[in-house]
Amino acid sequence: MTYRIELVLMSFFGLFAMVSSALGQALTPSCYGIASSADGSKLAAVASYGGNGEIYTSTNSGATWTQQTNAPNLNWFSVASSADGSKLAAGPENGPIYISTNSGVDWLPTTTSNTFWTSIASSADGTKLVAANGHPDMGRIYHSDDSGLDWSSNNSPVLWWSGVASSADGTRLVAVATTGEIYTSTNSGDSWLWQGATGLYWIGVASSADGTKLVAAQGGGAIYTSKNSGVNWTVTLAPTAAWDAVASSADGSKLAAVSDGEYSVYPGLIITSTNSGLTWATNHFLPFTYWSSVASSADGNLLAATPYNNNKIYISQTTSAPPLKLALSTNNLCLSWIIPSTNFVLQHNLDLTTTNWVALTNAPTLNLTTLQDEVTVLPSSSSGFYRLTTP
Repeated sequence: MTYRIELVLMSFFGLFAMVSSALGQALTPSCYGIASSADGSKLAAVASYGGNGEIYTSTNSGATWTQQTNAPNLNWFSVASSADGSKLAAGPENGPIYISTNSGVDWLPTTTSNTFWTSIASSADGTKLVAANGHPDMGRIYHSDDSGLDWSSNNSPVLWWSGVASSADGTRLVAVATTGEIYTSTNSGDSWLWQGATGLYWIGVASSADGTKLVAAQGGGAIYTSKNSGVNWTVTLAPTAAWDAVASSADGSKLAAVSDGEYSVYPGLIITSTNSGLTWATNHFLPFTYWSSVASSADGNLLAATPYNNNKIYISQTTSAPPLKLALSTNNLCLSWIIPSTNFVLQHNLDLTTTNWVALTNAPTLNLTTLQDEVTVLPSSSSGFYRLTTP
C-alpha cells in the first residue's frame, strides 16, 4: 500500500504587546517569581515583603488573579509548575520549600531546611523537582523524585547557586552559580558534572524540553546559549545588562530575558528571540522598570513577567500555529505539535483545491517528555493533508 500525506503549515500573526494585569490590592510591590503551565493558562506568582509575602494564581492566562490565602506569609522568592499547573513548588528566602497538588489552593511544607531558595524547576508531571540553595555558606542543589516529599543534595558542590532548570522528563538538569560555575546532571541530580565557567556572575538559566538547548544569563553581562546540554556555550548578541531571569519554549527556539537595570548602562528591559538566541528584539512598549522574573508557555507565545517595584504582572500573548510534525509509528501516522497557548483544531482534507477541511475527532494526547500534543491516524492509499487552525 502506498500513501501520501502532506502537512499544511498555517500561521496566525498577532501584535506583540504587553498587557498590564493588576493583582489584588494586598499584593506587595516585591514580586520575585512566576511560573506557567505548558499551555500558559495557569500561572503562579510569588511575592515578598517584610515576611508577609503572598502567592497568587491565575487560571485564565493572567486575566484575573486569586490570592491563595492558605499559603503561609513568607518572603517567597521562587516558584515552579507542572505542565498542567496542578503541582506547584515554592521556595522562600528563609524557610522550607512548600508544595501544592491542587494548583495552589493548599500548601504543605517539605523536609527541606530553612534557607534561601533562589530557584526551583519541575518536570512536566511534577514528580521530579530541583531547587537551588543560594546560601553563601551551605548552598547546595537539592532534588526530589516524589513531588517534594523527600529531598537529597547528594554530591552537589557547595556554591552560591542562583538558578536551576530541568528537562520535561526531569532527567537532565542544569544549575548556575553567582560565583561563575555551571553544572549539569543527566540522572535527575544524583550526580553533577562541572561544565566550566564563562562568566563570573550567573543569575538565571532555562532549558528546552529535551534538555539539549540551554540559555543562561549573567547578572551584569551577557547571555549565552548551548546546543549540547551545556558542554559548549556561545555568547549571543544580546546587549550587556543586569539580567535577572531567562525563559525558553519547549523546543528552545523562542527565548526571553529580563533585566533589573541595576549596574548597567541599560535600564530594565525585556528582550526576546525567535531563533534560539541568534538575534534579539527589545520590547519598547514596556516601562523600563526593575524586572525580576519571566515565564514562558511551551510554545513560547505566552510570556509573563514580574517587576520588583509595582503590583502588576505583565502578559504578552501572540498567536501563531505551531509547526506540525509527521512520523511513522507501528504502521500508523503520528501527528504532533508543541502544546499551544491558543486553542487550535487539527483538520484533514483530501484535496487542497477544495475547502472541505474536516476537524479530526481524535483527542490529542500530551507527551510529557516532549510537551507535544500527539494524534495517531491510520494511513490511506489516497492523498491527505493536515493543518492546525483556530476553531
